Amino acid sequence: MKTTPSPIIYKSISEFMRDLDMPKPLHPLVALVNYDKEKGSRNMVGHSFLLDFYKVSFKKDFSGQIKYGRDYYDFEEGGMAFLAPNQLVTMSGEESCLDGYILLFHADLIRNYPLGKHIQQYGFFTYAVNEALFLSDKEKKVIAGLFENIADELDNNTDAFSQDVLVSQIELLLNYSNRYYNRQFLTRKAVHHDLITQMDSYLDNRFAEQSGGIPTVPEVAKHLQVSPRYLTDMLRTLTGQSAQQHIHDRLIEKAKMILSTTRLTVAEIAYQLGFEHPQSFNKLFKRYTSLAPNVFRKSFN
Repeated sequence: MKTTPSPIIYKSISEFMRDLDMPKPLHPLVALVNYDKEKGSRNMVGHSFLLDFYKVSFKKDFSGQIKYGRDYYDFEEGGMAFLAPNQLVTMSGEESCLDGYILLFHADLIRNYPLGKHIQQYGFFTYAVNEALFLSDKEKKVIAGLFENIADELDNNTDAFSQDVLVSQIELLLNYSNRYYNRQFLTRKAVHHDLITQMDSYLDNRFAEQSGGIPTVPEVAKHLQVSPRYLTDMLRTLTGQSAQQHIHDRLIEKAKMILSTTRLTVAEIAYQLGFEHPQSFNKLFKRYTSLAPNVFRKSFN
């Protein structure tokens, strides 16, 4: 029986750079690979690994098909991808011979800074590979300039301000990435509105099944073939609601319809919608409508 090789676990940036046949990093907690200058080894291609640090990839020139939901879209822009510690990744053949940068930084580098406390707010670290950030020519120049500033700082002699400057530059890079992701949600509205339509159709079918419990964000995201965090961030940008709130909205609308058109008891409706306990349904309905289900039914009548 063929077994899948275990992923390679990298605890240090130095160890990872060594296996890429890259120069030893100038700082133990941060490293920058410039693929314009260093092509590295291809012996990592096809291998899966877990990193104990953050990884930000920037491809200056990228062309090909990227999957959004169930459809494919062609791109000819540069792109970025983000990886948080302990996320499984497989290195592709393209990654070892691209033009651009890879930034690696350990959580210990930012631990005593504000960035260390709020880095989880950058949702793109938990996006899937097919939800990468795609950049215009103008955006590519900005991002390339930020990487060049980091490279210059790493090349400088270390002093009392080196870490402060590096952390601030990394935070600036992440803030620009956040801005550009928000732009991506807005400029690809047609793609994402189609995703919302698919989501609503799936939810309607799930509520009609009368089994399987209340749909969850991971379940819906899996059906749409996007990551849960990407789905939430996309919905929040376009509708102002999280994925959980969107699910609840559809559920409440379904409940209103049943309350106003059937004689089912509130308990029967709760079970039909996937609640284990009618009290949970009552609480959620009142939170969204300010009315108990029975009161809503009477007011409707």
